[in-house]
Amino acid sequence: MAGKRTLNAGNLETLGAAALSELLMELSSGNAVVQRRLRLALAVAEGASEAAQEVRKRLAAIARSTTYVDSRKRKALVAELEAQRQAISGPIAKADPPLAFDLLVRFLQLADGVIDRCSDSTGTVIGVFRQAVAELGPIATAAEVESETLAEQVADLLADDGYGQFDQLIPALAETLGEQGLRLLGRSCLDRGARDGNAALLQIAECSGDVEAYLAQFNAGQLSWPNTAADVARHLLAAGRPEQALAVLDGAAKGANTWHSPDWDDARIAAMEALGRGAEAQQLRWHSFSKTLSIPHLREYLKRLEAFEDVEAEERAFQLAEGHALPLLALQFLVAWPALPRAARYVIEHRAEWDGEAYEICSPAAERLSADQPLAATVLLRAMVVFALSIGRAKRYRYAAEHLRTCEQLSARIDEWQGVESHESFTGRLREAFATKWSFWQLLER
Repeated sequence: MAGKRTLNAGNLETLGAAALSELLMELSSGNAVVQRRLRLALAVAEGASEAAQEVRKRLAAIARSTTYVDSRKRKALVAELEAQRQAISGPIAKADPPLAFDLLVRFLQLADGVIDRCSDSTGTVIGVFRQAVAELGPIATAAEVESETLAEQVADLLADDGYGQFDQLIPALAETLGEQGLRLLGRSCLDRGARDGNAALLQIAECSGDVEAYLAQFNAGQLSWPNTAADVARHLLAAGRPEQALAVLDGAAKGANTWHSPDWDDARIAAMEALGRGAEAQQLRWHSFSKTLSIPHLREYLKRLEAFEDVEAEERAFQLAEGHALPLLALQFLVAWPALPRAARYVIEHRAEWDGEAYEICSPAAERLSADQPLAATVLLRAMVVFALSIGRAKRYRYAAEHLRTCEQLSARIDEWQGVESHESFTGRLREAFATKWSFWQLLER
């Protein structure tokens, strides 16, 4: 149970309105962001029209601003944008949907200009506008916006989609636009030359369920790319046209053989199954697994085998994985399957080959193996330690020290080292080779 001094809404309410008001005035003094939030809250309390007036003022100020927002100031900008978005989609939309719709469109019109002048490496700024896109559909429906008006406004926004903030605008408004609105939007996009007109027309065709219009957006060159062919084939399969889907995939077969595409494989497997060609689908599942060691493909392959055949096939899969050209991929497969005793044996047999830079594979594998396979886990942990020290990556020293301490703990459980260097010998050699890495040794001894 939270204490009486824990900062939460319930405890703060006990202070009373007067005390909270004084605190807010004190905290907001000299803080323009907080002051604007408080003014907006007061306006919302007065009603939708007063809140809308306050929002318009802030949107106009944001539109006029030319100040560059770096990463340090980004949080304040996001808070400001969120406050306006929430006021529009919350109390204003509840009281007056048409007013909220106009304001939200105005808010979205700011997107390009705002993103132009800020550092958005985290994607939080564009995320605010994408959330507003998702909210526009329900508000437009509640506001009963005419399809022609809505189509024009959507086309205007798409013409200024410089950062992909409106990627989901058409799907978000498809139901509200309806068949007539989508048709008007398509015509408007063509007339206005929207920045990514082809993508807009593609989405319109998808939302309309117009397969022919969808196919018309692709030329032969585009369909020769395996991933593009896979997307189109999935669309055709959903429309109940598996023969056409398979023909599209066949047109990209050369590219799929040159640049392996799991998406192309999956779409072709689905097409084969839809056409009742299960044996060919099975062959492709195994072929795809042999290249990528894809667990979903292998599980689907085994699931379709007769009783007891799956045991032999699983053994063949293990042998194929152990002979794969990419040891890291094989390790990842054996650990994730899981086949931990085989993974441990594989790690020890290939102990000189592990790349400690691949910590996203080695670290979880070592963790999984540490319970019952301490020697294999030690081999992987050592690889990451040596890598961190070899390249002098100080940021990795904390993890490397933790890994080496884990190796020491694991060594107490290793009875047979199987030709692998003992912990004492390895640590002594490490100290000799990297004696100058003082910060690492200090971390280890701490």
